[in-house]
Amino acid sequence: MDRPRDGPLALLLLLLGHVITALEVPLDLPQPPTITHQSPKEYIVDPRENIVIHCEAKGKPHPGFSWTRNGTHFDIDKDPKVTMKPQSGTLVIDISGGEKADAYEGVYQCTAHNELGTAVSNNIVIRQSRSPLWSKEKFSPIVAQEGQSLILHCRPPAGLPPPIVFWMDNNFQRLPQSRRVSQGLNGDLYFSNVLMEDSRNNYICYARFPHTQTIQQKQPITVHVIDMDSLNDTMADYFNDTDLFSDKPVDERPPSFMVPSGSLSSTMVLRGEVLEMECIADGLPTPVVSWTKLSGEIPGHRASFQNFNKTLRITEVSEADAGEYRCTARNRHGSVHHTIRVSVKAAPYWISAPRNLVLAPLETGVITCRARGHPKPSIRWSMNGLPIEDAPKDPSRKVEDDTIIFSEVQTGSSAVYQCNASNEYGYLLANAFVNVLAEPPRVLTPPNKVYQVIMNKPALLECLSFGSPVPAVTWFKDSRSSMLDGDPYEIHKNGTLQIHVSQAVNSGKYTCVARNNLGISENHVYLEVKEPTRILRPPDYRVVHRNRDVLFECKVKHDPSLVPSSTWLKDGGELPDDERFRVDSDSLTIKDVTESDAGTYTCVVNTSLDQDSASARLTVVGQPDAPTDLELTDPGARSVQLTWTPGDEHNSAIKKFLIQYEDALHQSGVWHNLTEVPGTKTTAHLKLSPYVHYSFRVLALNDVGYSRPSMPSRQYMTNPAAPDENPSEVKGQGTEHNNLVITWKPLTGLQANGPGLLYKVMWRQQDVEEEWTSVSVANVSKFVVSGTPTFVPYEVKVQAQNDYGHGPKPAAVIGYSGEDFPSAAPDLVQVVVVNSSLAEVYWEDVPLRSVRGRLQGYKVHYRRERSLHRHNSHHGEQRTESFGPNRTSGKIPNLHPFSVYSLHVTAFNARGEGPASTTQRFETPEGVPSVPSFFRVSASDLDSLTLEWGPPHERNGRLTGYTLRYQTVNSSHDLGLLEELDLPSNHSSVTLHNLHHSTRYKFYFSARTQRGSGPAVTEEAVTILDRAVVSPQVDIATQGWFIGLMSAIALLILILLIVCFIKRNKGGKYPVKEKEDAHGDPEIQPMKEDDITFGEYSDEDHKPLQGSRTLSSGTIKRDGSDDSLVDSGDTQFNEDGSFIGQYSGRSERDAAHESSEPPSPINAMNSFV
Repeated sequence: MDRPRDGPLALLLLLLGHVITALEVPLDLPQPPTITHQSPKEYIVDPRENIVIHCEAKGKPHPGFSWTRNGTHFDIDKDPKVTMKPQSGTLVIDISGGEKADAYEGVYQCTAHNELGTAVSNNIVIRQSRSPLWSKEKFSPIVAQEGQSLILHCRPPAGLPPPIVFWMDNNFQRLPQSRRVSQGLNGDLYFSNVLMEDSRNNYICYARFPHTQTIQQKQPITVHVIDMDSLNDTMADYFNDTDLFSDKPVDERPPSFMVPSGSLSSTMVLRGEVLEMECIADGLPTPVVSWTKLSGEIPGHRASFQNFNKTLRITEVSEADAGEYRCTARNRHGSVHHTIRVSVKAAPYWISAPRNLVLAPLETGVITCRARGHPKPSIRWSMNGLPIEDAPKDPSRKVEDDTIIFSEVQTGSSAVYQCNASNEYGYLLANAFVNVLAEPPRVLTPPNKVYQVIMNKPALLECLSFGSPVPAVTWFKDSRSSMLDGDPYEIHKNGTLQIHVSQAVNSGKYTCVARNNLGISENHVYLEVKEPTRILRPPDYRVVHRNRDVLFECKVKHDPSLVPSSTWLKDGGELPDDERFRVDSDSLTIKDVTESDAGTYTCVVNTSLDQDSASARLTVVGQPDAPTDLELTDPGARSVQLTWTPGDEHNSAIKKFLIQYEDALHQSGVWHNLTEVPGTKTTAHLKLSPYVHYSFRVLALNDVGYSRPSMPSRQYMTNPAAPDENPSEVKGQGTEHNNLVITWKPLTGLQANGPGLLYKVMWRQQDVEEEWTSVSVANVSKFVVSGTPTFVPYEVKVQAQNDYGHGPKPAAVIGYSGEDFPSAAPDLVQVVVVNSSLAEVYWEDVPLRSVRGRLQGYKVHYRRERSLHRHNSHHGEQRTESFGPNRTSGKIPNLHPFSVYSLHVTAFNARGEGPASTTQRFETPEGVPSVPSFFRVSASDLDSLTLEWGPPHERNGRLTGYTLRYQTVNSSHDLGLLEELDLPSNHSSVTLHNLHHSTRYKFYFSARTQRGSGPAVTEEAVTILDRAVVSPQVDIATQGWFIGLMSAIALLILILLIVCFIKRNKGGKYPVKEKEDAHGDPEIQPMKEDDITFGEYSDEDHKPLQGSRTLSSGTIKRDGSDDSLVDSGDTQFNEDGSFIGQYSGRSERDAAHESSEPPSPINAMNSFV
């Protein structure tokens, strides 16, 4: 009775929790046999080698093996040539003794069995490979008319497997194939139309048999291709000179198919195999073939067009590839179509193959066997190699079509079940055992295994276990305080723990526990989460000129515990073996780049856990190659069409073409630019000039630069003609007061248009002469007209002419004859003094007739004659100010105050200046004076300072006095109340009293005239702290004892010199004496005058006096040392440590007046130290 289908499905859903995933049963446990290795179903053997039929299996106890051949038991013991490998079912058939392999052809099947069940192999069909010889044939030469189609048949012998066919000549060179000539799938050679070049006597078809690795060849075929004239001449020899064929060549024709025939054909292909369809057409010209699918799209990722688009190949065919395909062949005379109907059948293929089942006693399970095919396959079950109908009955087993259900199995129910799914195109056979076993859990994963994973990647921690019933697996981490369940953890049915996104916190120790009702087992594993490997600085896209160097960077960051290794790839493969490629730790350098180096470069960084890669493209650019194939077409009197073929762009698009020409008639060897055209054009219409022998060349330009010039074109000569233009830049201008120089820019040889070039120069005085005076000149660019009036306008023209006529009528230009110096001086010159440094000059225009040219302006010449001050009366240099022709006044700046000036005015033109006006004199008023020539502090006391100064160098008037302002400066540089003092002009020093002791003062000192005060000079000084420091100094140079001492010393020195002189005259010279005479005694070398004077401070030193400095106590104490330079309290030091004497600061002039003072004894002593 048929049971409803819903029953087993509902039962399956209830039993899903008990289904065991196929898992390897440990080999130490009892289990039925499992086939682990077997030979393929179709096994073609080489007759020269032993036949080996594989059959390997495992089981506990280890299985035994037996074989059937052609459905009956194969007793290997009866055939000494057949042996079985130990502990294996593999057969070895020894045919080395001359036995024929075909004697062992047949269908073999292996059986593996132990006490728990029997497994069987596929039916293995053994066939011997065959490579039969080609039948001996003798072929007559094939005569074909040029343009006809032709088929050369191969017809290779049938082999096992079929041979691979190809065409070569007798030198083993493959015959060239193209859209016109190609090999079909059947091995024949097809010519869509033959050419004369197809004539040859060595068309040879070869067949290669892959199993035996032998190649056989067909007898050579000779083909003669002849045109109609040759064909008629050949046939006339046999038929009394009668033309059998028309003299007309074969007409062009629309396409027609040579393969396949007709307009419709069909083919069948099995699912998963390769579908090949071909359409080969004849026609003249050669047709082009294209493909379409009428009932859908051709699968782009699995389809390819081969054999010059004549073959459509689809791999891994599926049911969706069925339908109608159309190939179309077309040429300019028409098209033809052929439709191929494709049907797809399918040998059985698995949907769900049966899997081994391990059950504990009284458990329930299922084995399913689901397959598809076209037509639908039938399912047949066997148990231990016997049809299940003939197998022993088992109340726990129930067969439901493609499913066997086991309920409450018993210990003795173990067996191997076979599922066979078959249709007319093939079969599938699978073994699956049921093993009834009671076993406590065991964890199969090795203990203490360390898993390493990259951060943010999933981690899979295995806990492969076995037990019957199937153990339940739980996981714990570190302290095992809680079971791992839920996000971020997931436990799979096979016990594997998955962490979907690993983080550093997930590192640690994990424990998996497997339990069933018979026991418990656990295992520990460790997880280490590592930093990912990342390329921080990937290589960049580079565009590089040829012969330059290029650098690709690849900076990497990685986990410190991982060791990275870098590899560079080019276009997905290894780098070229070239020393120009240098790989460093984080870069790739390519030296002297060539075009072959262009491509995609990939940096691949690997660690034991991950990798990262980055790619960049290298484009190598270069100057374009020179254009070729220059051709001149469409010749005209003054034009020609130039075409060319561009050269290789070298990866940089051509932007433009530059066309140059050479004039072999006028400038042979010199190339001139003619025109430019865009880089997308390869033709140019050139406008030409008469009487030129042109040669053209073309240069291409891209972003890298210009190409080399092309080869010159053929010479193109234009006929002479009259000039098309006249000289340009015609001018008329005099160089003397009585001439007119006419100049022009001469024509080039290209502009001459013909031989005998002359220039007709014409001129006449404007508004005076009506007739033109002319002269013809050659090879010059100017003409001088003499005897002209001074500066009068002329009309000037220059016309070109040659042996073939005159140029166009020239336009007249206006020029002027030469100029002369102006004859009159400006009149009524007046000077108005604006201030002490500025005056304004006025004059009256000169008469126009006196200019004798074009007035360019007026010049005012002036000079400083003297100063009004008696101390400064030197003369100044003459200076000039220029003013435009429309000016009658001008300003004279930068004058010296309080001075006498003289000036005169002239008019000037291009020839020069005219006579000077009458001289005018004027005085400038007073101005403010310059800074005083010097200002210094000459003496310092407890409450007073003495100041000295000199008058300014530039008084700029009469001095009326001096202004002195001063104020205190404290230690923080704050300024006190400003005091002001007016001093008479005839004073040169002043002493300020009632000042604060040990106080710094800042002074501002300036001179003044009636116009005011000039700029001030500043100075600083400090009053002293203790009057004892400045007690009067006793000048020992005036003391009598010192004068007596100095006189005695001088007398002693004189006596010593006399004694030395006498000894020298008596005793002669000796080396030491010579040396002393030569160098003198450094101890008694007299010092220069400068060495015994202390430096004085003045404004000329350009160092502002910062004031005297004392010790921190405010006084300079004497320590009684004889080496001290200080002998009185007046001695002070500057801030830089330099010494200032009591009377320092005197000028040289003052020192000269006081030269009668006695010298300082300290200085005198210094001269002897």
